[in-house]
Amino acid sequence: MFDQVLYSYGLNPSDCNIQPFGSGLINHTLKVSGNGQDYILQQINGNVFKSPDDIADNLALLQVFFKNTRPDYLFVAPLPTLSGTFLVKPASGMVFRLFPFIKGSHTVDYISEEKQAFEAAKQFGKFTHLLKDFDAEKLKCTLTDFHNLKLRFEQFKTACTNPDIIRLDSAAAEIKAVYEHYNILQTYNQLTYHHEIPLRVIHHDTKINNVLFDDQQNGLCIIDLDTVMPGYFLSDVGDMMRTYLSPSNEEDTDYDKLHIRENIFTAICKGYLSEMGNILTKTEQHYFIFSGKLMIYMQAIRFLTDFLNNDIYYEIKYPDHNLSRSKNQFKLLNEYVKAEEKLQQLLHNSQDKIPTVSNNS
Repeated sequence: MFDQVLYSYGLNPSDCNIQPFGSGLINHTLKVSGNGQDYILQQINGNVFKSPDDIADNLALLQVFFKNTRPDYLFVAPLPTLSGTFLVKPASGMVFRLFPFIKGSHTVDYISEEKQAFEAAKQFGKFTHLLKDFDAEKLKCTLTDFHNLKLRFEQFKTACTNPDIIRLDSAAAEIKAVYEHYNILQTYNQLTYHHEIPLRVIHHDTKINNVLFDDQQNGLCIIDLDTVMPGYFLSDVGDMMRTYLSPSNEEDTDYDKLHIRENIFTAICKGYLSEMGNILTKTEQHYFIFSGKLMIYMQAIRFLTDFLNNDIYYEIKYPDHNLSRSKNQFKLLNEYVKAEEKLQQLLHNSQDKIPTVSNNS
């Protein structure tokens, strides 16, 4: 199978060394060394991304835009095959693409210092900033309703209608928590229904290992662009809040370890606003902190819904895994809400250091 793929790119399989690479959970990723160069070979997960051609089309549009407007920007796009296509589809039904390997780069799986958070937030902000004049609606939605909280809430309600009674009882506290934070859904509905914030080109998956760093921990660029599509800034900023702020991740069952690192919050603000501070509308800046509540709440609901649906989406390692993940996220949400007043002060201090916003919502 790999032989056919490699031949499509003009690589001789007998001259190539192939090794597993990275820690991604969606696509299967390999590092290929051959012809004196290194590459990243990736198999697209067809169970998640139903239309791989849409991803290829999106990246091709963005590559042309950057080539015409910012040719110096490091945009890690797929390499063309010998026939000029960007996807290889062996008879097995699998779909592959090849990327250049960026020498001198590395990824990290955990934020251990402020600079990492600053540089990552800056890179995600820079990406959206550079695409401010690109028509976001030209991009296809590679994951429809990915961050649609209204839909996630409806899916949760449906899951509550006919679940296993034991699961329903064990999740009682989390089900109650969904309704206790119902105001988050109300705010989201208001913002999106009334189009109070603009659609932008958004990455939608801003976890730290989607950023390439150099040896001095400077951000080089962002990667894993399959989820790039029209969206709201809330998704990117909120997902950074969700995944960067706590020293513990969503898998930790020691919920006492979950807390908000204020220095990391400040780093996110400074990094993102250094690129987007004079681009965000006043309404977007007003809801900057809300983005964190939105994304934490949404993920808590998604884990809980999957638990009530007998774990049909997320891979689990033990029976109550998804319930534990939901408990984790609700604890993080509570910690975030408790810290909100202080976070507002920190955000205000960061905003004072950026140009005055001139555009109105």
